[in-house]
Amino acid sequence: MADHREPIFKAPWPAMVLVGAILGAYGLQVFVVGEAAYQRFGFSPAAYEAGAQFGLVSALFVHGGLVHAGMNAAGALAFGSPAARLFGLRASGAAIFFAYYLACGALANLAFAKLHPGEQILLVGASGAVFGLIGAATRILAGGGRLAPLFDSRVLFMSAAWIGLNLMIAVLGFAPGLDGAVAWEAHIAGFLAGLFLVGPAAWLAQRLSPPAETPPEPTPLDPPI
Repeated sequence: MADHREPIFKAPWPAMVLVGAILGAYGLQVFVVGEAAYQRFGFSPAAYEAGAQFGLVSALFVHGGLVHAGMNAAGALAFGSPAARLFGLRASGAAIFFAYYLACGALANLAFAKLHPGEQILLVGASGAVFGLIGAATRILAGGGRLAPLFDSRVLFMSAAWIGLNLMIAVLGFAPGLDGAVAWEAHIAGFLAGLFLVGPAAWLAQRLSPPAETPPEPTPLDPPI
């Protein structure tokens, strides 16, 4: 008898790998590296200007606590799934998905550095990259599974809502459930990077994806004798 049970998780595997990377890195941070992780892998505008560019990416895998890591992992799963499906589940599509995620996060951190030149602020967390996935998901959801135009009214409305939410966080100075200040500037920068980069990324994924193989024509049966 065939087994028709549905899988527990229906999310595409690249999104699940990303969730595992976020939570796994947090586990290493807590149980292996310890408090030194913040200084070694966090991102600082002052350190960046001094030549320490590795933090643009490494800071995406350091979090301020379990709630912080869990919220970003949940966001990566929810908003990364439509992006992963858009790019495709072959190796080339998955590679573009991960590169897109890291690029959005690095650009978010870079924008934060440009807005806070020379400051000793230490930035950690995957929020900028996750907001890049939110930017992609905004255009995908507005397009019903395909990419809606950048200036589609639905994209503009949802973008205004996400940016407005972060401006509200800026006014309040905190976000519920999180300790310390929230880098809302990085959130907005990551979101805008996601909105703009998802188009070229999807185009590249389509170009790199090999065409689907056409099934062979069935061989006709010999007529009965």
